[in-house]
Amino acid sequence: MTPPFSPATATLGGLPLWPLFVLIPLAGIATFAWTLRRRLEPLFRAAPDPRLDKVPARILLVLRLWLAQGRHPRYLLAGVLHIVLFAGFLVLGARSLQMVFLGFVEGFSLPGLGPAYAVAKDAAAAATLAAVLILAVRRAAFMPARYKVPPGQGKDHTPEALLILGLITTLLVSEGLFEGSLLAATGGWALPLTLPWAASHLLAGASRETLAGLHTAAYAVHDLAFFGFLCLLPLGKHFHVITSLFNVFFMRTAAGNVKPVRHGVPDDRLDEVPSFGVKKLEDFTWKHLLDFYSCADCGRCTDRCPANAVGRPLSPRFISIKGRDLAFAQYPVLGGNAPSVPLIGGIYSEAEIWSCTTCGACEEECPLGIEYIDKIVDLRRGMVDEGMVPQSLQKPLSALEKRGNPWGKLEKKRGEWTAGAGIEVKSAERGETAPMLYFVDSMTSYDDRSQRIAQASARILSRAGADFAILGKEERDSGHDVRRFGEETLFQSLRDMNLEAIAASGATEIVVNDPHALNALRNDYPGVPPVRHISELIAEGVKRGKLKPRPLEGPQRTYTLHDPCYLGRHNGVYDAPREALDAIPGLRRVEMEGNCRDRSFCCGGGGLTLFQEHEEEQRMGVKRVEMARAAGADVIVTACPYCLTNIEDAIKVSGLEGRMEAVDLAELVDGQLD
Repeated sequence: MTPPFSPATATLGGLPLWPLFVLIPLAGIATFAWTLRRRLEPLFRAAPDPRLDKVPARILLVLRLWLAQGRHPRYLLAGVLHIVLFAGFLVLGARSLQMVFLGFVEGFSLPGLGPAYAVAKDAAAAATLAAVLILAVRRAAFMPARYKVPPGQGKDHTPEALLILGLITTLLVSEGLFEGSLLAATGGWALPLTLPWAASHLLAGASRETLAGLHTAAYAVHDLAFFGFLCLLPLGKHFHVITSLFNVFFMRTAAGNVKPVRHGVPDDRLDEVPSFGVKKLEDFTWKHLLDFYSCADCGRCTDRCPANAVGRPLSPRFISIKGRDLAFAQYPVLGGNAPSVPLIGGIYSEAEIWSCTTCGACEEECPLGIEYIDKIVDLRRGMVDEGMVPQSLQKPLSALEKRGNPWGKLEKKRGEWTAGAGIEVKSAERGETAPMLYFVDSMTSYDDRSQRIAQASARILSRAGADFAILGKEERDSGHDVRRFGEETLFQSLRDMNLEAIAASGATEIVVNDPHALNALRNDYPGVPPVRHISELIAEGVKRGKLKPRPLEGPQRTYTLHDPCYLGRHNGVYDAPREALDAIPGLRRVEMEGNCRDRSFCCGGGGLTLFQEHEEEQRMGVKRVEMARAAGADVIVTACPYCLTNIEDAIKVSGLEGRMEAVDLAELVDGQLD
């Protein structure tokens, strides 16, 4: 059916308007293409990063995180509003494309856009308009704290956000008026309480000429708003509308690992690399620059960042925003490229980059798969390469190089903890072997308090019937934090010595009690036997009836589990420690709701973080103790020697000795075994 009027046949002053409606898309597409080319230029100059592996897994990530908006509801109101907006874009995109052609092809229709789509489109537009209005009021009058910009961190994006919301409103209203004017002329039906329905009722009784004029004017406004919106997207934070799909597809498919110094360069050829780490913008990989472009400035990462929560000068949000601002400045849309500037000192501060505990909370929270740990590790590699190592880290790093542990203690003392275990523990240093290797790592080997965890773990393994051995003086620090603090060469030296010792042991499986060792062996060590945490073996032993904890005695206390970052978020071990706790008869356990499992709050960092000195308003461990108290817990159970040290210290600092207690899972279970 031919419509009674159409923008394709409209005239102004006797002149046809269709040439204008051809020119607007051509100009818009040309402007957008030019801007996009300039935005992509730094990606082509960036470091390589192979991301075309595991395509099925990447497609699933797109379906779960991008299409289903899987992480958005974690912030309920903002998440629901964004889902409505996103769904509206998906539904209304076809209509906007159709309208472009209606300006010069009378009656144009895309295949499949029949009456059912018209109803869905009108319903989606009404819901989207409601969401836009709520978002605008919220942004202008009730802005969440996570959106605010501290002095010196960049510009406030509220004006940009309101402009984009205004353009979306213009698109929705103009399309409703375009459709409604036609319905008023033809007497057609529209879904009640939608924009076309409202427009057709408001225009009822208007003359044909008035309706035709409004129809054409609404089309022109929609055309200009559509291409204006498109061309604005690559100029600010709303670039994520374009890049988010690709960023989610190319995001990392597994946690825990760290990118190599340079993709495509094997370890034995690293001496050929002219410079380690990231020192200028182009040293980042193309995926990391795509991360910068994809940041929606929602602030979720910083809101969950423990370093930021205690007043350290780190905000993951501004790692991305400052990176994007630099890319825009060095590669402007108009004019030539600007010279590179040093990232450390010019864009990021040393304290900012050293503040990170690599806990992964920011990456777990980001709805668009933005990666922070690799960027921070690469920036640290660059600083180490330039000799910019904090004074507090120089001594432990030197000790690791000389003695294989951060305290500089003698190698022969690494296995001395076994004397207090109460059982005979096999050791490779005496030529003894076993199918299972207990990799103890430095903290549990040398720290007096943590040695009790090693002793408890050994007794549990013995009671479970495991035939195990340790490496003794043949073991070196796993190098987990050495690598994440940017000392790649030292890490590789430690790793290679451990790999040789592990291979010589003949073990077919490895058990650890330190999640940092778990993560290093699983993700940084090639070709090692399967690695499990002691909590997994405890849970398995309970299920098989090999471990039978007796009931708790004494006054009733309430326990809560602190999920170590490198056991939970980085390696997905959440259920085993809970199953182990729940197997103890009479133990009452509560969760730190909102701050447990994959949203657990870092205790303050393990490994070399113990040696760092930070300016902060509050210790992370103290904040974690407050969360446990708020949950009603008397005892904080953890499964990491570093977490135990930090939390025990935090209890003392908080003045809660005698009222609260921290205990390692292995110690607790061992104490309940006959």
